[in-house]
Amino acid sequence: MDPVRLIVVMAFDRSDEGELVPAFEAMQFDSEDRAMRSARELARKHDGVLAWARDAQPDVGEYGPPTVLFQSGQVPEME
Repeated sequence: MDPVRLIVVMAFDRSDEGELVPAFEAMQFDSEDRAMRSARELARKHDGVLAWARDAQPDVGEYGPPTVLFQSGQVPEME
């Protein structure tokens, strides 16, 4: 299978204890432009937003390094 481009947006809010927690399940997009538009909108409503992309071959478990497309507020460190 050919490599695919994973494009993901995640939003985070603070829990009652002050910890960053995902606001909802990560959303996958078909284009970087759509992901960044969505991330900018989410940034108005959440404590942190992160849009990132990486090349991957999920069928063999190979994932390239993530590239940050958009970041706003506080987000956890990417692994």
